[in-house]
Amino acid sequence: MAATIKDIAKETGLGLATISSYLNGGNVREKNRVKIEEAIEKLDFEVNEVARGLKTNRTKMIGIILPELNNIFFAEIITELEDVLRGQGYAAMICDCRTDEKREEEAIDFLKRRRVDGMIIIPTGKSGRGLQEVMDAGKPIVMIDRRIRNVRCDTVLVDNRGAAEDAIRRLLDRGHRRIGMIAGAEDVYTAEERFQGYCRALEAAGIPAEDSLIVRGDYTILGGSRGIKELAKRNPDMTAVFISNYEMTLGAMIELNELGVRIPEEMSVIGFDNIEFAKACIPRLSIVTQPTKELGRRAAELMLKRLEEKERTEFETVRLATSFVEGRSVCRCPDGERGL
Repeated sequence: MAATIKDIAKETGLGLATISSYLNGGNVREKNRVKIEEAIEKLDFEVNEVARGLKTNRTKMIGIILPELNNIFFAEIITELEDVLRGQGYAAMICDCRTDEKREEEAIDFLKRRRVDGMIIIPTGKSGRGLQEVMDAGKPIVMIDRRIRNVRCDTVLVDNRGAAEDAIRRLLDRGHRRIGMIAGAEDVYTAEERFQGYCRALEAAGIPAEDSLIVRGDYTILGGSRGIKELAKRNPDMTAVFISNYEMTLGAMIELNELGVRIPEEMSVIGFDNIEFAKACIPRLSIVTQPTKELGRRAAELMLKRLEEKERTEFETVRLATSFVEGRSVCRCPDGERGL
């Protein structure tokens, strides 16, 4: 027969009220907590999470919505998120919306009906439809990587603009002036931030951003492949390229190899994310790297903080710095006019 709360009381010598308070997330003395946890382990006691959730209005479940589960950047964030939440007794319910705004709305509604305690979202949509209702119900929302301008909530971002600006400056410092960019879609927050960083670095060097040197991709391998082919065709004098996400970097590198372009002698390249891939490239690829683990950890910590608050305080925006891993895919351009 399964152990009951009365068995724990008998084992510990504590009152039912103290044990119930512990099981429902309340505060108990440290020595009593230790006794209760030892008894739970000894008696193999299982908490009825459904019953506890009905009583406390807490399910100990956090909803997580992301654009693409098979994207390595998002997957690394989710791994860290889950680890931190699990360490505090919370489980994650993950919804992959396949970069589809309608699916995202359905995921928000699904998680609301599952009575999650809060939601952490890497948004795809631009309207934030449904999120405000979640917040109005007293449930915290934390956004990662992107923000929706008309939804006020806690946000954990990367300094994407500064990252792109730094990458372009590195190319400019090596004498490159004809610098292409494979950017993401205009309606994606991170893509636009990186594009603005590209433009700002060129402007600071007195170089206008030319439409012919900019291709918009879709954050996919195929988008990177198509992008580099288009840039090379339009700009035979292009000497360097900055590719603004991992999947497009992978596609562009495959295509450059297919085209027989020698890196960095004929084309200097700076990519984005995935140190393992950068090391596997010949020559080793220079890349911008994002703090994926810190993104996940900080988002989880913000969520846990909100869940413990008695009253809502001001929303926080955490902005994290990127790093740069120097490879061998960038060389000096002697005259700034060397082409394919």
